[in-house]
Amino acid sequence: MLLPDDWAEMSAEAQVAHLRGLGPGDLSRAVVAYDWTLHPERVLGWAMAQKGLDLGSAVCAFFNGGPERFNYMPKPHVPDQLRPVTRVLDNICLRINSGFYLVQPACKPKCYSTVTRWLDYQAEDRNELRRGRWILDEAILGPMLNDELCAPPEQTAWRNERPSLWRALLAPVIGLGVDRDILKYKEPRG
Repeated sequence: MLLPDDWAEMSAEAQVAHLRGLGPGDLSRAVVAYDWTLHPERVLGWAMAQKGLDLGSAVCAFFNGGPERFNYMPKPHVPDQLRPVTRVLDNICLRINSGFYLVQPACKPKCYSTVTRWLDYQAEDRNELRRGRWILDEAILGPMLNDELCAPPEQTAWRNERPSLWRALLAPVIGLGVDRDILKYKEPRG
């Protein structure tokens, strides 16, 4: 079970403790499913800062916070009880635009239509010399929205020609090294 039955009654500290025990995939699903009426500043503030969250999940979590409610509202006009929500949205947007979240290949976000609609409104704002609070970087989102990280069919066609165990075992030797398709998904050492 991703989130316990008593999730809504749990304190922010208990929710963070539960999220700490999740792997990257489950954490990504949990931030997308998170109810922003609970403890967004403490819980999502922690969760969205974790390595391993993918860009699609981060974008969906961002839109689940309802940024359209505050996008054209001056910061001082945001009601006090909703300022924690806008701070979390600020942080998520900054991380998205800085490239903190990585694109998961061949995986469009569940909120694809919302993202593209937001980007269309952003373009209209630019044309009308208007600016919202949160501007998402199209260059960062492009690879995710356009499936640009998928290998072109001609690069993987040789794998489908004659699949065999020997071909798979000798692929690194045939290619004079480790297959580039394997290397591009390897996490960098740091």
